[in-house]
Amino acid sequence: MSASPHRPAQRIDASGRPQIDYWAIVQLSGPLMINSAVQSALNLTDTWFVSHLSTAATAAMSAIYWIVLCSIIFLGGVAMAVQTLAAQAHGAGRYADAASAAWSGLYASLLTIPLFIGIGFLGAPLLKLLHLSPEVQGLALSYWWPRMAVGGPIALVAWSLTGFFNGIGRTRVTLWVTVAMALLNIPFNQFFMFTLGLGMAGSAWGTVAAQAVGVALSLWFFLGKRLRRGYSTHTTWRRPAIRQQFLLGLPMGLGSTADLLGLALFQLMLVTESATAGAATQIVMMLTSIAYLPGIGIALAGTTLVGQAIGAGDLEWARRTGNAIMRLTMGFMGIVGLLLALASPWLLPLFLNPTDPDAPAVLRLATPLIWMAACYQAFDGLNLSASFCLRGASDVHVPALIVAVLSWGLWVPATHILTFGPGHGWVTFLPALGFGAIGGWVASVVYVVALGSSLWLRWHSGRWRHVHPPPLAI
Repeated sequence: MSASPHRPAQRIDASGRPQIDYWAIVQLSGPLMINSAVQSALNLTDTWFVSHLSTAATAAMSAIYWIVLCSIIFLGGVAMAVQTLAAQAHGAGRYADAASAAWSGLYASLLTIPLFIGIGFLGAPLLKLLHLSPEVQGLALSYWWPRMAVGGPIALVAWSLTGFFNGIGRTRVTLWVTVAMALLNIPFNQFFMFTLGLGMAGSAWGTVAAQAVGVALSLWFFLGKRLRRGYSTHTTWRRPAIRQQFLLGLPMGLGSTADLLGLALFQLMLVTESATAGAATQIVMMLTSIAYLPGIGIALAGTTLVGQAIGAGDLEWARRTGNAIMRLTMGFMGIVGLLLALASPWLLPLFLNPTDPDAPAVLRLATPLIWMAACYQAFDGLNLSASFCLRGASDVHVPALIVAVLSWGLWVPATHILTFGPGHGWVTFLPALGFGAIGGWVASVVYVVALGSSLWLRWHSGRWRHVHPPPLAI
């Protein structure tokens, strides 16, 4: 027998006691797990099309990929906050407030347009700092403007709507929207890049067009009869709480950006150390994404379940569901990581060209690296799940600070110290121990263990019980 509809992961056992319904969690998180994989496929589509232009085009995308992603994710926090606020309102039975959170996210996303345009104009001076060749710089700039100035705000609008669907437990709608964007991205890239002859810029416009269709599809679901009847989605546009979106969302964006910037610098340092280290690291990161991306889906379910329990006023149930999400995420990522390491003798050669003279060296290095990556997968699962469960409780400021301090204060300098030898590296004021890629990956293991443990301690402390915001004023 089920309990309150605002606690979808709860079931009542034969003795009348509430228990965690793991099957309900699977049903909620399953579409989100698939959604993460589809998002990865969408990014791979862009890379595949660009690679068919020229090597210079691929290099241009590689040079600016992380900058574009970090910019969008940092400002995208205002859209990420929708899931938290919608989940809390849904759990409290305040369905109109859940729809109001979606509208607030839409308005907040539109307010970021001047910021994205400003970043778009900064493209030329930023790219000059990278000391790229004129050809690569020109290609990167042609991609930068439409992807940032136009695609950035559209992405945030899409995230606001899908965050609403996730917050009320309609994760299948999010999956359908993402699948539609991923499929349409293929013909749109072909049309803009080759039919219209826009080349590199066409890839950006193709992605923007796919996102625009995703927004239209999301609005169709959002304003459909079923949600209009249950959530008043067609009337709550007049009741925004934009300030709350920014106060809650910007720390979310900062935390995610701090981690991504650390990852970008980590990979750049290993590429600088040697091509072999860079290649081995790329292969291992790509393989471990098989654990990471579905893990994000499980963790995202934690935002919904914790938020709905808090909205229902049941903080103890929020704690229990959060703990269950952490166990599931850690278990899944830990097991998949171990299986990948065990299968590495068969998997790693698939990503190497046997005629490449450097292939044996890359294989020798990638073998211990994948075992190191396997060792921290469970803690990475703890990091993801604790972070998203804390989001469900609106506890975002301290976690964002934890991520920023550990990423920029521990991971990045430790990677530099352990990777580069004397006389090498980017700076001279840090010690240089020169352990190469192994040293860099040791720094990563230490960072992930420290981050996962710190966020778990934050959750375990129960401070999140006192930080969730009051109900929206309607």
